[in-house]
Amino acid sequence: MDASELDHHRGGSGEPLVLLHGIGHTWRGWKPMLPPLEESFDVLAVDLPGFGHSPPLPPGLDSTPEALADAVERVMDEAGFETAHLSGNSLGGWVALELARRGRARTCVPISPAGLAHGRERDLGVGILRGMRWLARNAAPNDVALRSPIGRTLFAGPTLGRPWRADPGDLIEQRELFATAPGFDATLPHVLERQPAGLTAIRCPVLILWGTRDVILIPRQGRRFERLIPGSELRYLKGLGHVPMSDDPELLAHAITDFAKRATRQEAPNASAAEAAR
Repeated sequence: MDASELDHHRGGSGEPLVLLHGIGHTWRGWKPMLPPLEESFDVLAVDLPGFGHSPPLPPGLDSTPEALADAVERVMDEAGFETAHLSGNSLGGWVALELARRGRARTCVPISPAGLAHGRERDLGVGILRGMRWLARNAAPNDVALRSPIGRTLFAGPTLGRPWRADPGDLIEQRELFATAPGFDATLPHVLERQPAGLTAIRCPVLILWGTRDVILIPRQGRRFERLIPGSELRYLKGLGHVPMSDDPELLAHAITDFAKRATRQEAPNASAAEAAR
């Protein structure tokens, strides 16, 4: 797959930042956060293969998180990003961590990353996702329900901590793209059958964010990532859901920006010391 085939948004200026969405979403889920992020970063938000307006992976190529990471790497190469700050939600968090394992991350901020759910946790999350997929495919004509706060709460309640606040137009567009995404059925089995590899080999700074109202990936899963990723930091977001980018975009944008700046400040003295030692 040619990198130029993947739909994406790019804007802002500064250090590179790549944003990756979850299994039922598209880059548009990051829209509420783009204005503050683009004040500090050259932002590249990508539709993963088979989601949004991006075509699926070629026939014969399994839609694993690793294969999705391959596609994102090609987009990064085309954009001139040898490394970048990375942030991903759910499936996108897994893909971001895989890219960090490969050395493509300056910092990594996974938000409720997928991959370490156990037993009933996994069954619950998959059941909710499949139910939402069914609702997306069987929505009422003209998306009447999504135009009311009650309808938005019923549809998006499993993913958002504050679904009544969601923009109706954005939610309708996301519903349409979710209903038709070939990547959902192609990717879900691989997410169920596998776990992220090489988390202990990640060396870049990692901040794990997790909404306390996440019912798709239970918040206690964050501790598992924290234990496996050396030096990682886990921060819980009170009252936010599985897809918190529209719940509190300012809070999320500040967390990503501040973490990147802190990491940059810490690198500067280390680089000066190494130069002096030569």
